[in-house]
Amino acid sequence: MVKRREFIEKSLLLAFTKALGMDIACGHLMPSGYVPLELQDYPDSPFNKHSDMVTLNDNPWNIEAQAHLLDDRITPAERMFIRNNGKVPENTDIASWTLTIDGESVVKPRSYTFAELRSDFQQHTYQLTLECGGNGRSEFDPPASGNQWTVGAVSCAEWTGVRLRDLLNDVGIKSDAMYIGYYGKDVHLSGDRKKVVISRGVPLAKAMMDETLIAFKMNGDDIPLVHGFPLRLVAGGWPASASGKWLSRLSVRNIVHDGPKMTGNSYRVPCYPVAPGSGVSDEDMCIIESMPVKSLITWPKSGAVIQQGRTLAIRGHAWAGENEVGAVDYSIDFGATWRPCALEKPRNRLAWQHWKANVNPPEKGYYEVWARATDSNGTSQPMVVPAWNPKGYLNNACHRIAVKVV
Repeated sequence: MVKRREFIEKSLLLAFTKALGMDIACGHLMPSGYVPLELQDYPDSPFNKHSDMVTLNDNPWNIEAQAHLLDDRITPAERMFIRNNGKVPENTDIASWTLTIDGESVVKPRSYTFAELRSDFQQHTYQLTLECGGNGRSEFDPPASGNQWTVGAVSCAEWTGVRLRDLLNDVGIKSDAMYIGYYGKDVHLSGDRKKVVISRGVPLAKAMMDETLIAFKMNGDDIPLVHGFPLRLVAGGWPASASGKWLSRLSVRNIVHDGPKMTGNSYRVPCYPVAPGSGVSDEDMCIIESMPVKSLITWPKSGAVIQQGRTLAIRGHAWAGENEVGAVDYSIDFGATWRPCALEKPRNRLAWQHWKANVNPPEKGYYEVWARATDSNGTSQPMVVPAWNPKGYLNNACHRIAVKVV
């Protein structure tokens, strides 16, 4: 335990040094748990996050990016949102880490060591979009409870691991298998290590898809601790809560998984439209699966100022859950007219797609640039916040930025 504490303290000191851009004089004398004054405005600094990231909660940690921070084609760790439900585990030694697969509908329950996962199964790499189901919650009226995400709880990193399907085929699954539930080693906020923080999952069909991974690398390196080191389930295109961190167990179920945050109104929306502020019974709530079509303007930053007669280059990303994006358009007249953007194909299925356009504002003044994506089924983003729901999920209204032409 002492060695583990010393390792954490040294890692934090290294992170502080990197964030400050210089060595900390007498850093070895800094009190345990202390954050340098220069960094105290950014409580997320121990996670090596960009200084423009916004902390919504630190117990548990919930941190989002701003739109302009997500301009990279592949989201770097320092700009990736954090959505935690409990405390980050302290003991993540890969030498002793195992992944157990059990449950009512498994044929041969067994445990795999970290080394066995890496050596005994073929590895695959995919770029996968992960978005918090509550991204955009801050726009709902009446307000919905929970972290008030704006637009930055989304990422598209590159994940490397083994297919969940290959592990399920290895242990064998019974004919009545219908759901896979995950369990991680995050610690409940109460400190009770016997209490499960979150245990969600995916239907068998999603578990068997090529891109559903048991990942051990992110962007070519070990997964950062706060993002799930050493193992994470990654199910792109679905709410990120389906992609369990610090993965230690998978249960093959013959029922819809009923772990914590799988029941009630967690990650569920009304099965039919309801009036804003209405109460909805549990039996009338449906589990969120594929995320809706959405887009983001990542360049320029909102508030940009350009000279009259200059062309404004805009760009961003678009994604559509299990679907592909078919088109992205922009408007500079509050949605009265739309013009097409150049749209790239995804790197692989479930990766976001890059788009760009050149905008020529006709005269001086204040403009808003709006972006609207349309998926491969012809469904477009709404211009206003979509149907209200009790938990403020699935806001895919058009993103917009402010631009001044002088």
